[in-house]
Amino acid sequence: MAFSVSSSYAKLRAVVDKTSNDALPPPSTILDASKKLKTSLPSEGLGDDATQQHLLSDICPAFNGPKTSANYYGFVTGGVFPIAEVADNIVTAFDQSVQVHLPDQSISTFVEDRALHMLAELVKLGPEWKGKTFTTGATGSNILGLACGRETILNSRLSHSGEVGNGGVGELGLLAACLKAGVKEVQVLTSMGHSSLFKAASVVGIGRSSVKNIPRSKEEPWKMDLEALETELKRGGVASIVAISAGEVNTGRFATGGLAAVKQIREICDAYGAWLHVDGAFGLFARSLPETPEFQNHIESAAGLELADSITGDCHKLLNVPYDCGVFFTRSATTLSDVFGNPNAAYLSGGDSSIPSPLNIGLENSRRFRALPVYAVLCSYGKNGLSEMFARQVQLARAVAKYLESSPGYELLPRTSAGQDIIQETYMVALFRAKDETINKNLVKSINATRKIYISGTQWEGKPASRIAVSTWKVDIERDTALVTSILESMLEKSS
Repeated sequence: MAFSVSSSYAKLRAVVDKTSNDALPPPSTILDASKKLKTSLPSEGLGDDATQQHLLSDICPAFNGPKTSANYYGFVTGGVFPIAEVADNIVTAFDQSVQVHLPDQSISTFVEDRALHMLAELVKLGPEWKGKTFTTGATGSNILGLACGRETILNSRLSHSGEVGNGGVGELGLLAACLKAGVKEVQVLTSMGHSSLFKAASVVGIGRSSVKNIPRSKEEPWKMDLEALETELKRGGVASIVAISAGEVNTGRFATGGLAAVKQIREICDAYGAWLHVDGAFGLFARSLPETPEFQNHIESAAGLELADSITGDCHKLLNVPYDCGVFFTRSATTLSDVFGNPNAAYLSGGDSSIPSPLNIGLENSRRFRALPVYAVLCSYGKNGLSEMFARQVQLARAVAKYLESSPGYELLPRTSAGQDIIQETYMVALFRAKDETINKNLVKSINATRKIYISGTQWEGKPASRIAVSTWKVDIERDTALVTSILESMLEKSS
């Protein structure tokens, strides 16, 4: 009897549906599964049916629960909308490689183009954002942002040096372009930049040590010191990229306080020829929150991001599509093709079209059809449905923050300046520590040992801290608040 893919899907759904809501499987299950993994390549294959049984019975029970649990709060890991799962199954079933725009052969690039335009609409970016592409995630998008910034700022210096017509970094290479342009250093200026920004700087040849933090204060290190920014940009022989965080990963806070601050940064960048990049992996979606007083603080914090030159977003976080899916926006489509174009490959040409071939505007030549789950989610839920989901995520984070703020055993972080409302400042992340240092030392480990919820550990002001990041579509504020607070309370009770 031939192997049936359709019956396999039914069996898979049965496994998923009976999976518990626990954020983590029991350690014994992971250990048992690891012992059942094949230790070497079999001489004779197991066959489809036996392999299917191995996958479903031995391996699936040992997965953690970003998708299956409503209470996985580690990192910033979104779930998967049911319609996104359906779309992702279609992606696999038809296996489109979305690399060349071939309008008479496949609709895939049209779908990607529509998804990118609708996504831009969701986060309120206008038609001036000509360059758009899907990436593997925020790291890939940050690589694109620094690569485009590097190309543009050095092209400008080359032009001022009279070196016109020889191409930029994409043609000459970083070292030759810098020598011709009289540039001795390329730097990235940020405030509490994400680790992927340092990785991106390494990949594009700028170097991790060239990423410099310029915090405004010890109390608010996520905010950028604009006086220090201007001082750095004035340095002779130095070309600069400015990277601001919209949603710092530990606190969820924004590097800017709103439109006025972004305007000021934009003016400083323009004055000294710097590229302005926004890492908005999850903070970008604050622009889609309901326009009510409850969320006004975050809407204002995300205002002005449209003044940047490029923006990173992450769809497999708050938008709840499967891994791996990020998005990159830039005002300049030509800069993308200058950096990522494939030369001397006539067989990869899609001809003239308003829709660019994706392989010429991004890192990958071979690309999964990751646009389809995004398109499906945008169609299914629309602006209002997604806005309501983002609202519930913020509301749960704030409910947890309220408990932490009122608890005698916990400290809600970071402490705010006088006159600020720490609950209103809470976006998707609640950062905290236990006041008892003995409890705090093992707090993350103890919480995760319950297997009911999962959180991430971090450092704040040199001490261990815990963070709860809410990013799943499954949020039920009353149910999840009760579970999270009961577990947090039990951590204090165990020590008494």
